[in-house]
Amino acid sequence: MHKVGFGYDIHRLEAGRRLVLGGLDIAFEAGLAGHSDGDALVHAVIDALLGALGEADIGTRFPDTDPRYKDARSLGLLETVAGLVRSRGGEIVNIDTVVVAEEPRIGPRAAAMKAVLGPVLGLAPEAIGIKAKTNEGLGPVGEKRAIACYAVALVRFPG
Repeated sequence: MHKVGFGYDIHRLEAGRRLVLGGLDIAFEAGLAGHSDGDALVHAVIDALLGALGEADIGTRFPDTDPRYKDARSLGLLETVAGLVRSRGGEIVNIDTVVVAEEPRIGPRAAAMKAVLGPVLGLAPEAIGIKAKTNEGLGPVGEKRAIACYAVALVRFPG
């Protein structure tokens, strides 16, 4: 049996924060605001995996009211959720994502992001899609005030 999950996240860009996206530290003038490190791409993947499990969203599992998650490394949260998938007999088949940002350029960093995410998810790079889009100058993403990410996860379960 296969189950699909869908995830979405958006974070404001904030001067003075480091930018973490897809598990990478990216040199940029602003970072993503958030209770954790703000990695919107990883957060979208987490929500997609939780969706495949029929669970609530990342904010329910890792609430921003819990001091344990203040400045938490999102890759660590993803590792926890990938472990939850495995503990329920699931196997992550593939992940497909879209990063919507005017800046910084994501395409040239996609291979490095796959190299970071693959071991955490138990996936080869070709089982992870990372596509870069702009918002054509529209809305907070287009105005370079935010980065939005979408993710879909396919998980196989026995039976």
